[in-house]
Amino acid sequence: MFTGIVEEIGTIKKVTTQQSVVNLTIDCKTILADMHIGDSISVNGVCLTVIQFDNQSFSVQVIKGTENKTYLNQLNQATEVNLERAMSGTGRFGGHFVLGHTDEVAKITRIQNSDNSKIVTIKPSTSIINQMVQQGSITVDGVSLTVFQLRDTEFDIHLIPETRRSTILNQKRVGDPVHIETDMLFKYVEKIVGNSEKGLTLEKLSAFGF
Repeated sequence: MFTGIVEEIGTIKKVTTQQSVVNLTIDCKTILADMHIGDSISVNGVCLTVIQFDNQSFSVQVIKGTENKTYLNQLNQATEVNLERAMSGTGRFGGHFVLGHTDEVAKITRIQNSDNSKIVTIKPSTSIINQMVQQGSITVDGVSLTVFQLRDTEFDIHLIPETRRSTILNQKRVGDPVHIETDMLFKYVEKIVGNSEKGLTLEKLSAFGF
């Protein structure tokens, strides 16, 4: 379980492939402090397991099932990535509940600069749009963000200066892929009420606290 608050930007040190498994070695500093073999680390929003580490880097494996739903197999040496350790039971909960289970890879379709933020437009599939609500939470490349504008086929996020400084989202360009994970709580509500004839309505969302 993660919060979507990126702790550190790491750098891909080495990429190797063996028997359809992609091995990533990532240079970093902060998250090595209390690392153990078997720890869960969010890499651009994808939950991966630490298989090896030293005082400069750690290694994870991207198996076929994960590779098919992410763009991690496209990462090259020297590429920067968002990193977050699994949520601590004693820490502050600053983002929202993030599982690290990417729903799909979407594309950035537009980037605009405003007075105090950068507006990024992302186009996911219709099924993902249907799991989103205006002003709701969304995870983009492991970053907990707010859906500022929701349309029929696209949505906007605003990147404030701190987000641009502390994540890789400021490096993104039009056409780049991003990992999308919709709000876990919304999925549970949708599952509970989705079998009824009327499906998910604003009234039902309100009743469940949304």
